[in-house]
Amino acid sequence: MTAALVRKEGINMRKQQAKQCVMLAAGLSSRMGKWKMMMPWGEGTILDSALASALAVCDRVVLVTGFRGDELKAYYQDHPRIDIVHNASFEDGMFSSVQRGAAAVTADRFFLALGDMPEVTPGVYRTLWAQSERGACLIPGYDRGKGHPVLLPQRALALIRNAPPGSTMKDVIRQLETKVVPVNAQGIHWDVDTPVDYERVGRLSRVEAAAG
Repeated sequence: MTAALVRKEGINMRKQQAKQCVMLAAGLSSRMGKWKMMMPWGEGTILDSALASALAVCDRVVLVTGFRGDELKAYYQDHPRIDIVHNASFEDGMFSSVQRGAAAVTADRFFLALGDMPEVTPGVYRTLWAQSERGACLIPGYDRGKGHPVLLPQRALALIRNAPPGSTMKDVIRQLETKVVPVNAQGIHWDVDTPVDYERVGRLSRVEAAAG
């Protein structure tokens, strides 16, 4: 085997073992009444916060854009660990964005995360990654409820790619072994879909920060 092939195999191996995350940020934000991804949150935006937690653990984030994708591309395109993938069919539903993002994954496993969940902590990603079940879909759980992000095994890539029309991510997960992993993080339940959610989650996060 030549030195070039050895280097190539080494690079491929590192890619397969890398921590990668697909983050969805393509939706219309119709329930919010305005575009939510760049709404203020902490010292940045909702999406800034979601990305920061993923990037604290992951080597690479595949950011799937759709609605107002040009604005997100302009904002994040220079980040060395964010790869932007545009889903021109975002109005077909969330699963179309999952498929678009999963097609860009080069690792054996990957996180699937939502860009409108700004209070997911880096510890959630670390806890899921530390589990030994590499062939299962790992779902964080808090107070008897499941949340996001999920850590998907390699088999999920083929299931997502070959899913029939009309499929959802739940249909894919039903075909996988699953394990709920307890985490001490309420933020796995806090998605920001409506103005009420925005106020409620903001209030809860401030209370949690004050108590912590």
